[in-house]
Amino acid sequence: MLIRSKRGWELPESDATDERIFHSRRNLIKGLASGAVLAASMPVFGKTTENENLNYSFSVPVKNNRYKLDRELTPHKLATTYNNFYEFGSHKQISADAQKLKTHPWMITIDGLVEEKIKINAHELFKHFNFEERVYRFRCVEAWSMALPWIGFPLAELVKMAKPTSDAKYLVMRSFQDPKIASGQRQFWYPWPYLEALTVAEAKNELAFIATGVYGKPIPNQMGAPLRLVVPWKYGFKSIKSIISFTFTKIRPKTFWETIQPAEYGFWANVNPLVSHPRWSQKTERPLGKTTRIKTLLYNGYEEYVAYMYKNLVTENLFR
Repeated sequence: MLIRSKRGWELPESDATDERIFHSRRNLIKGLASGAVLAASMPVFGKTTENENLNYSFSVPVKNNRYKLDRELTPHKLATTYNNFYEFGSHKQISADAQKLKTHPWMITIDGLVEEKIKINAHELFKHFNFEERVYRFRCVEAWSMALPWIGFPLAELVKMAKPTSDAKYLVMRSFQDPKIASGQRQFWYPWPYLEALTVAEAKNELAFIATGVYGKPIPNQMGAPLRLVVPWKYGFKSIKSIISFTFTKIRPKTFWETIQPAEYGFWANVNPLVSHPRWSQKTERPLGKTTRIKTLLYNGYEEYVAYMYKNLVTENLFR
């Protein structure tokens, strides 16, 4: 008889999914049975009361059970009101100001070293992918953390759609730039627009994810509507919000925070509790809503999925 030992950071699925999301999934199944919902994995276009800016809503898709949590989900209210989004200010309470961002229509460009440039509305882009729910840990470089039920699709599927050439080594992502509505972008000393990048190998890793929703609803503006990157083994600043372009290139770019302060924020930014930030330790983290700190895990607990990509990069500073 084969006995599988549960790893220390795993929880049963019932502990990872909150009751409201469970009932949403039950309602989805009922809707499919009655013909009321066209497809679980596709957005359902129409009006949403959560954020009318988005102009669409969708049903909670099937959960990907491959990824487990070692902690409770962060309460919805905390996750949606404690946000870094420097386009709207350097403080955490930017959720109200972020509603100024108009996310429909939202044009996406896929270009650079690809077979053919693509320019498409985000909501049309979404129709090309099967949506799923994934529960991931999120670790901020500032030593606080969350656990979130993202909805979206693997970044690898977008890479496949883009058809990059063999010369493409990096995927560069840019956010919007509109200082008329984003007050933070009036601070001219920052290198706007926000830019982040991954190697193509990282972009094709199974964990790399494009999130379009969270907690069973379209992702709110302050968390990166209408689509954001989620790379849970890296510090949170790598997970660029409100993306407008994906560019494949041969040359590694300097990313937003790397440009501002390269001694503190590098290209790789993989989580490692043994490598301190120049101004604080990374050994522990504070989960939002908790009063006690917990130990930080190497690669944020995802070592088995990602460590292979870095084995030969012995000259790189992988952990800042």
